[in-house]
Amino acid sequence: MMHGVELFQLLLELISIACVVIGLGKTLWLAARVRDHAPGFPRIRLCFGSWLILALEFQLAADILATTVSPSKEELIQLAIIAVIRTFLNYFLGKELDAQTERQQEKSA
Repeated sequence: MMHGVELFQLLLELISIACVVIGLGKTLWLAARVRDHAPGFPRIRLCFGSWLILALEFQLAADILATTVSPSKEELIQLAIIAVIRTFLNYFLGKELDAQTERQQEKSA
């Protein structure tokens, strides 16, 4: 069972890396297509930020899975710290992206 959990953890980490790489590619593609950088910058941030949020979710899932295999006290404390930091980042990045989306919708209307 431990071997299966380790493989699944690795899969989640690879998916997280893929999210960052795909997000970077899509963001660079969008940045290359945007002619006017001032109005296009928020769209670029939204694109990359969305992919980063997804990557953070997969990383947190991988960390939780890793800790379930061998939950020592030290590893649980480390997981708690990592979870708080990643949740904090994810929450505020999500709020910023929501606010940016609302501003874009107001400009479009």
